[in-house]
Amino acid sequence: MPLLRHDDALPTCPSRVTINGTSGAGKSTLAGRIGRVLDLPYTEMDSLFHGPGWTPNPHFVELVEEMTSGPRWVCEYQYDLARPMLSRRADLVVWLDLPTALAMWRVTGRTIARAVTGQELWNGNRETPLHEFFTDPEHVVRHAWATRQEARKRAHGLLSEHPRRPVVRLRSPCQVEHWLRGPLADAARTGRQPGLR
Repeated sequence: MPLLRHDDALPTCPSRVTINGTSGAGKSTLAGRIGRVLDLPYTEMDSLFHGPGWTPNPHFVELVEEMTSGPRWVCEYQYDLARPMLSRRADLVVWLDLPTALAMWRVTGRTIARAVTGQELWNGNRETPLHEFFTDPEHVVRHAWATRQEARKRAHGLLSEHPRRPVVRLRSPCQVEHWLRGPLADAARTGRQPGLR
């Protein structure tokens, strides 16, 4: 199946959706909105991966296995341990391919806001202090910059490995809105079930 644009009709009403994109692109926000349009349960992958004290959850793979074994779900296309399951089982991939400057602006603003407010994220974890941007090579903003091209490579890999899997590419916030209110909402109304397994 060719790469779909924001205004292309979906071949079916998806029931297992994963969102590919860089850090800060808005994967989690979009996943939640897709879940509301399609009435799909949304699972935030970070909440499964991060245990207390930012330690990786030793049961992460089992949790992803359980979640993706279900008939209906939406989540981010994150973590190397999870991506093989997600790519095999999703019936739609959404590639959130926003400009780098916008994604970096978003991830920086989000990180500052979380650090200033002390917002709890997952399992008691909070954003690290802002000064660690200069000392921690794995700081979320530095990580976002260093990995900004990875989502593009993953998308092209999915297109070659799963040529029948629909991949929708959204390249701007306007395209996101058009797709949610147009093709995705239309698919939800028709309710055609995917034949892809």
